Amino acid sequence: MPTWQVILLGLLEGLTEFIPVSSTGHLLLAGHFLGFNSPQKSFEVLIQLGAILAILTVYSAKLWQLLTSFFSDRQTRTFVLGILLAFLPAAVAGAFLHHFIKSVLFETPLLICIMLILGGFVLLAVDRMPLQPRYHHAMDIPPLTALAIGLCQCLAMIPGVSRSGSTIVGAMLLGTDKRAAAEFSFWLAMPTMAGAFAYDLYKNAGELSTDTLHSIALGFAAAFIAAVIVVRYLLDFVGRHGFAPFAWWRILVGGAGLGALLVLG
Repeated sequence: MPTWQVILLGLLEGLTEFIPVSSTGHLLLAGHFLGFNSPQKSFEVLIQLGAILAILTVYSAKLWQLLTSFFSDRQTRTFVLGILLAFLPAAVAGAFLHHFIKSVLFETPLLICIMLILGGFVLLAVDRMPLQPRYHHAMDIPPLTALAIGLCQCLAMIPGVSRSGSTIVGAMLLGTDKRAAAEFSFWLAMPTMAGAFAYDLYKNAGELSTDTLHSIALGFAAAFIAAVIVVRYLLDFVGRHGFAPFAWWRILVGGAGLGALLVLG
């Protein structure tokens, strides 16, 4: 694996993980056209550890506040319960569908391009809807609503849909404002991505060579740096501009991917 490809894919992971454009879709398309192929697509999953550590770093003070107030504050306990409920659908579905996702969906670039484009139009439509949000902070979202958002997250098992995109759209349709929807997707990313990382490592640890581990470590470092920047500034960007810029980016990348597939195969 050339070093420049590893760094490029790591940066791509960090820049796209927390925005609604599908980091997995971007990585798989880039890998397809670069001729980059990792065993069982483990590189694309395991470098997510960099993005996980990035959000843990940026949210360390908030995580500590949750920990210290868990037993004394009812709202904190309700919020943590909501995150756990939202995580469960993807955890169960991911375990059952792991082989199909990795061996079929991850190997279909045409599907990824189509989902990028369709998801872009969905994001545009929802961004322009005259919704009347009831929840203006991630911690205000009740557990049953959080569970429904978690069910929406399962759509992201189709590469190109986007984990953050499906949770954000689901949260907005369920009464959450744009900023709170984006922040809830951050919180939900922590157990979801950590679970995906741990499960993929468990399933494929025996197939990881020294060279592959070296590439994963380098990609992890690049993803960490890029993701820290995104997490620090994304909420303010969404508050000012909404999600339309990401929707148009999805359509552009999906369309370019379709064109490249027609020309190059």
